[in-house]
Amino acid sequence: MVEGVSIAWWAALVGLAVAIVLILKKLNATYALLLGAVVGCLIGGASLAQTVNVVVAGGQSVVGTIVRVLAAGVLAGVMMESGAADRIAKTIVAKFGESLAIFSLAFATMIICAVGVFIPVAVLIVAPIALEVGNRLGISKLALLVALSGGGKAGNIISPNPNTIAAASGFGIQPSAVMVGSFIPAVCGLAMAVLLATLLRNHGAAPTLAEAGNSDSAESTRELPTIGRALVAPVIAIVLLLVNPIGSVLGIGLLTRFQVDAMYILPFAAVVGLFVMGQGRHLLDYTKAGLARMTDVVLILIGAGAIGGLITNSDLSTQIVNLIKAWGVSGSLLAPLAGILMAAATASTSTGVILGSSSFGSSILDFGVTPVAAAVTMQAGATVIDHLPHGNYFHVSGQAMKMTVGERMKSVPFESIVGLTMTIVATLIYTLF
Repeated sequence: MVEGVSIAWWAALVGLAVAIVLILKKLNATYALLLGAVVGCLIGGASLAQTVNVVVAGGQSVVGTIVRVLAAGVLAGVMMESGAADRIAKTIVAKFGESLAIFSLAFATMIICAVGVFIPVAVLIVAPIALEVGNRLGISKLALLVALSGGGKAGNIISPNPNTIAAASGFGIQPSAVMVGSFIPAVCGLAMAVLLATLLRNHGAAPTLAEAGNSDSAESTRELPTIGRALVAPVIAIVLLLVNPIGSVLGIGLLTRFQVDAMYILPFAAVVGLFVMGQGRHLLDYTKAGLARMTDVVLILIGAGAIGGLITNSDLSTQIVNLIKAWGVSGSLLAPLAGILMAAATASTSTGVILGSSSFGSSILDFGVTPVAAAVTMQAGATVIDHLPHGNYFHVSGQAMKMTVGERMKSVPFESIVGLTMTIVATLIYTLF
């Protein structure tokens, strides 16, 4: 909160609406969010100087998340540029065979996301394999995308990706706590994705020979690391991230005191894995590539922080809490609902979590919801409708699967069912138990 600034709730809603409209009009999301924050502050009664303070304070609130996201970029760069992610995906699909083709594609995308690769990139990695399998077995592109996207969503909530880091930072906990807490919802999401994709197997056109044949020609001559070496970096990262949660569950003091942050663990695991793969000479190139992939995320987080500052300095959260109490709705539903609405507004999981946690975090915790429950359910909620056309994931995944905009739109409801499944399961776990 910025001292001396009090913005009306309706002005915060107007600012958010301005940002959404500008995003839909294809203005860069960072500028749209910043402009929305400025408009909301000014019409809400803040002076020009106070508006600057609100925007700056909002940006400062996400610095911790940004630092961890940049650290995650080292692991993401190594996994993508070294070919490790490709090797993991191809090995999974090959091991399960044609009889479990849909499951293997969904599971491969889940694992690629779970080891720290962004969901759009994970779909890009697995899409060439999916197109070839779909052409050979007659599986529709709709079913293939539902499998890939659903599996990616499941992996995304148990990964050291920006959304998990944002959820953890927003509620003052470690990313590993969110990863562990999201495991059962992720498994249920994977199961739903496979079920839906199986039911849609014959709905729509299968990939043509041309689409399948041209999809991976650029990668066909690329030398990939062995599966054992490809797994070193993600295994080290996951094991080290889980040391503290396992110690807490088992009551082992020595493990509980191991509180090394993801900021250290992810780059360390990436560097070790890179040298094990014999590609240490590419360290600078791969980290540069990872940083480049994180740049857009960081910029969006700054914009999200700004508009989060607008909402935090307004009484919008108070009004929503009063509304929830008047309707008799459980306060535990505020976290997933905030995740759903904010991610839908920005068509971004990580941005939705940032907005949800910064705007409604204190109100959610005031209902007695634990930080882990709030983070897990909010992140799950952010996967329900984060794949709308005003976001980049919609278009990247559609192009990867050689789909028209119309074809891509047909998968949106089924992807939402996967996200909703994970949200319901997460909410039930933390509400009933």
